[in-house]
Amino acid sequence: MLQIGDAAPDFEVKDQNGQPVKLSDFKGKKVVLYFYPKDDTPGCTAQACNLRDNHEALLAKGYVVLGVSVDDEKSHQKFIQKFDLPFPLLADTEHEIVEKYGVWQEKNMYGRKYMGTMRYTFIIDEEGQIEDIITKVDTKNHTAQLLK
Repeated sequence: MLQIGDAAPDFEVKDQNGQPVKLSDFKGKKVVLYFYPKDDTPGCTAQACNLRDNHEALLAKGYVVLGVSVDDEKSHQKFIQKFDLPFPLLADTEHEIVEKYGVWQEKNMYGRKYMGTMRYTFIIDEEGQIEDIITKVDTKNHTAQLLK
């Protein structure tokens, strides 16, 4: 697992529009890299809408918000349109980012074990170092956790 102070692993994947996005493109900016399990599910929607509703406050503090799930571009487009999300969602269909960040883990729901994306958020500073890691995300109040 990555630790606070580690260099954030660089990556290049496509966003919801098929445009390549690299973490290194954001050097000099603070990045909120949030991982979530699935588009348009209750918890993921609550989290995305909380970030949407507070996006201006995050921008004012110098943050760029990037959401990551293993859903494809088309799923991300629908999710963005349905909830008017103002930030990009990265389509990590090959599991490149979730593996690098250690968030692809075994989960257990109703006694069934399966692999899935953990709901973790990494705050990355202007130099590309991990400044904070939130592993207990409050989906309805996530912005407050980021701006604490």
